[in-house]
Amino acid sequence: MTSTTTAPPAPALPGAEDRSRPGRRPLLAGVLPAVYLATAVFGCWWIDVSLSSVLAGWQDTWRLLQRMTPPTFGPIGELASLVIQTLLIAVAGTGLATIASVPLAAASASTYTGSRAVQALARALIIVTRAIPSLVFAIIFVRVFGLGPMAGGLAIAVHSVGMIAKLYADALEEQDGAPVEAITATGATRLQTFLSTVWSRSVPTLAGIVLYRLDINIRASAVLGLVGAGGIGVALQTAMGSLNYPRAAGIVLVIVGLILLLELLSVTVRRRLSTHRRANTASQLFSVGREPFTLGWDGPRVRRLLLGLGTAALFGYSLWALNADLGRVRGSLPNLWALLSGMVPPALSVEILVAVMESLLMAMTATTVGVVLGLVLALLATDLLVRNSVISGAVRLLVVLMRGVPDIIFALLFVAALGLGPFAGFLALSISCTALAAKFFTDSLENLDPAPREALEATGASRLQVLVSGVWPQFVPAFLGNSLFTSDLALRESAVLGIVGAGGVGFLLHESTATLHYETTSAILILLIVVVFAIESAARWVRRQVF
Repeated sequence: MTSTTTAPPAPALPGAEDRSRPGRRPLLAGVLPAVYLATAVFGCWWIDVSLSSVLAGWQDTWRLLQRMTPPTFGPIGELASLVIQTLLIAVAGTGLATIASVPLAAASASTYTGSRAVQALARALIIVTRAIPSLVFAIIFVRVFGLGPMAGGLAIAVHSVGMIAKLYADALEEQDGAPVEAITATGATRLQTFLSTVWSRSVPTLAGIVLYRLDINIRASAVLGLVGAGGIGVALQTAMGSLNYPRAAGIVLVIVGLILLLELLSVTVRRRLSTHRRANTASQLFSVGREPFTLGWDGPRVRRLLLGLGTAALFGYSLWALNADLGRVRGSLPNLWALLSGMVPPALSVEILVAVMESLLMAMTATTVGVVLGLVLALLATDLLVRNSVISGAVRLLVVLMRGVPDIIFALLFVAALGLGPFAGFLALSISCTALAAKFFTDSLENLDPAPREALEATGASRLQVLVSGVWPQFVPAFLGNSLFTSDLALRESAVLGIVGAGGVGFLLHESTATLHYETTSAILILLIVVVFAIESAARWVRRQVF
């Protein structure tokens, strides 16, 4: 699944040069790309990537696309029902994750004053849930609870906790501590202090985080059906399995249209929320009533109440739609116990290590290709080199369309066209990384300080000279940060592409749960967590040195 998480801001912090040893940034700016390039060269040899294989692959893919036209949609009622189920899975999973994330974020934040053991446990849970992709959780929950949307909703919920809790904890740490100290001085309990100060001031921020995660979860839920976890992905898997390619094309178009429509809606809502926060720097939850110390009712408060009630009703209905009745949960307990007990001890093997290494090579090689192509697209999408609105608009539309297709769907199409193996996964990840890098680089280039560029243009410098001397030095931190972020996302996705036969460790993971070899499942999960955490830690270290 293509995750559309926006890359963290990459501008240099004030005083960053003073905290770093002289020459640290230029050294990392040269060493980091060299490491990725060397890994990509080895990865191309491992995956058997060559110019002839890429050209042949695109020819085979083009022939498959011709077989998929004209697309057909089948029974519209059935398709609409699956689309609604996809949306409800995302809503239920996001709502459950939000409920779980609030206490986890409060406990993991550096401002938490309770037990250090509780804080360590909360941080560990956030790391684990963020490291394992939702499709992997879906495989596990399908084994425990059976086929259907319940497994999909729980998979979305558990994976989402990692992101929502992490971002919300960061927001809590950025709050002014004076109100907390004032309320605590009155003798209020920790819970009373949290609700009256921290919680009330962080509601708008939490709402923005949840909306952003809901956008991501809708994309994720669209493909959970590939492993039997409900939603429109079930119809796609059935169509591909029966070689009904026109029907598969129609379903892919529905998924892309749904994702693009909801992305537009999500961006609009987040912009309005951001504008509201900027316009109301002095946060006031309720209007003043007629008498002192009484709450008044105005239009905005009524709208917020109705919106809250509507959201609660939608969340309740989505939970009901998961078919998560108490009897089914009780009946699944033996499966859960068999899964947990079978995971001990983990059975690590050379085959698993090789598969994880293959996923890592696929991710880093695709990232290298994606960063190069993404930089080209970003330059074409801005006015730095080519000042042509038609080209710029066409490139931006291309990037949006590329981002609209989850990478596992690209992998599914490439496997159908080229056969099983990591080459199909590499091509799918390359498209995903190109789209993500292009989006991140375009945003970063447009947010650079225009003063150096304007000064060079005033001297008569060419566009290439302006780019090299006035733009690139400012862009280096964002380039490195966004490239690392793209690599991090690619690694998570490469771990699941094997589910559809596109190489990496996903095939072993799916096979181990299907054959009840849970000791292999646990070994793979542990390795994934270790690798993802190691790369995240390395990326944070690089950002601290560079920014």
